[in-house]
Amino acid sequence: MSTNLKEILILEEKKLRELLSLLDKQHELILNKDIFGMEKVVEEIKIKNKEVAEVEVERRRILGNSSIKDYIKNSNSSDLDDLYRTIRKLLDEMILQKDTNELLIKQQLSFTNKILNIINPKRDV
Repeated sequence: MSTNLKEILILEEKKLRELLSLLDKQHELILNKDIFGMEKVVEEIKIKNKEVAEVEVERRRILGNSSIKDYIKNSNSSDLDDLYRTIRKLLDEMILQKDTNELLIKQQLSFTNKILNIINPKRDV
């Protein structure tokens, strides 16, 4: 079971790295204000999210009801521990990148709305 889990964790790390790469690409597109490129990368992110979820389901199928943290702690395997730590680090990086991208998009939308209000003020006043 340990070797199967190790293979799954390696695959999960690979898929997460690919997803982080897409988030970095999205960041660049946001900064360059490439709307069409952003639409394309959002579709790629959705596909990659699905792939990550499939690997996650496989991992949960192998582990059953036990948590991965407990399993790795009890296995005393340094390889599994290293993989787990790498995946946790990747997840933290992805959360940071996702939050950064969301913030940039919100700032740009706010700026765009302000410009639109200046160009086309409300007629009620």
